[in-house]
Amino acid sequence: MADLLGSILSSMEKPPSLGDQESRRKAREQAARLKKLQEQEKQQKVEFRKRMEKEVSDFIQDSQQTKKKFQPMNKIERSILHDVVEVAGLTSFSFGEDDECRYVMIFKKEFAPSDEELESYRRGEEWDPQKAEEKRKLKELAQRQEEEAAQQGPVVVSPASDYKDKYSHLIGKGAAKDAAHMLQANKTYGCVPVANKRDTRSIEEAMNEIRAKKRLRQSGEELPPTS
Repeated sequence: MADLLGSILSSMEKPPSLGDQESRRKAREQAARLKKLQEQEKQQKVEFRKRMEKEVSDFIQDSQQTKKKFQPMNKIERSILHDVVEVAGLTSFSFGEDDECRYVMIFKKEFAPSDEELESYRRGEEWDPQKAEEKRKLKELAQRQEEEAAQQGPVVVSPASDYKDKYSHLIGKGAAKDAAHMLQANKTYGCVPVANKRDTRSIEEAMNEIRAKKRLRQSGEELPPTS
């Protein structure tokens, strides 16, 4: 009988120690705080959605507004706003490079932004329809001028007068000046023009003179002066 009672008592779960009770208490408190935070976050999302629905509704009813820019939001808030806008039948876009600075713009369907307008917002610039229209007209004008120039072919530019005729008095003065300098140089340094150095004798006369000079050198006689 004692052995049976001992086996039953040993098989029974022992009461938790003081340390185990403290750990379980902390776990219960942490779970309660987490649940409370989740409920608060859920409530905040509900309230934020109601506020966005109110602002979007006011935007739709205001005939003077065609677009609306919201303050920067976090990713969850932007997601809620995009959903509200889609349900309302509007168009929305997010802009801004940094996540902390990203914001949402909403547009009425009949005033949906063009690609140029969207690119302007992506660059962080304000959209100016008047400047954009002027830029578009200038671009179209430049394109038409290029097409007309291509149809006409290459343009040949003909001068009104020959530059040689136009500056002949300058060219003539320069040539005369160069000739005067050359003549002065010849006189100063004893230079002889090439035309004066040209040999006008015949080949036979030149050969006879060469032979005569050779004979005189061999005989030791003095050469007579040549005419």
